[in-house]
Amino acid sequence: MHHVVLERWSRGASFLHSRDARVKILVLLAYLVALATTPLTPAAGACYAALLGVAIVAARLPLAGLALRAAAVLPFAGTFALFSLLAGDGARAASLVAKSYLSAAAALALAGTTSMPKLVRALESLGVPRFLTLVIQFLYRYLFVISEQAQHMRLAALARGGGRLRFTHAAGAAATLFGRSYSRAEGIHGAMLARGFHGRMELLADARLGAADVLFLVAGVAAAVALRLMTGAAA
Repeated sequence: MHHVVLERWSRGASFLHSRDARVKILVLLAYLVALATTPLTPAAGACYAALLGVAIVAARLPLAGLALRAAAVLPFAGTFALFSLLAGDGARAASLVAKSYLSAAAALALAGTTSMPKLVRALESLGVPRFLTLVIQFLYRYLFVISEQAQHMRLAALARGGGRLRFTHAAGAAATLFGRSYSRAEGIHGAMLARGFHGRMELLADARLGAADVLFLVAGVAAAVALRLMTGAAA
């Protein structure tokens, strides 16, 4: 599953992996704002893709794997793009798909270079409400619960000689999966309460920003702003 792969990627070692999570979030926001406000032409899209590609290569992330996973947003973006296309605005439809894809790839690059505890702590440091960060933590952890249950069901089916899952069996399998996952989640919650869970998870302490972090922040924001100005002027 995607989140398992991202967890493995986030344990890597690179210049971007070593940067403070708060800095990476701010640079991502600058990139997303610049991308969202740019009249996206093919040339502008290529420039934004190139900047993102440099970051992915610098982070030593698998470019093909990340590009494939970013395509998960295309069915949703494509639905809205279809309405623009039917309205006769093909340029807007293409821009919507391209911006959605590049935004998803940029977010995956952040998740692939930052562990979830560091990312959540950085969000809290930047003023994100604690309730929202708590929901993010539980959602992320329960994805692993669902993944574990799905793997157990798959192994059990293979042990019983089951082959490829048929469409007619998909609904029953999904219901069983979420039923078992819910039961497992209830058990985890009970264990957390027994260990004194009081509505929040202990997170990593804030680290001081180093010179490399500040330099990366300035360079990243400057690159996004410069790209926005250049592509806006060209448009």
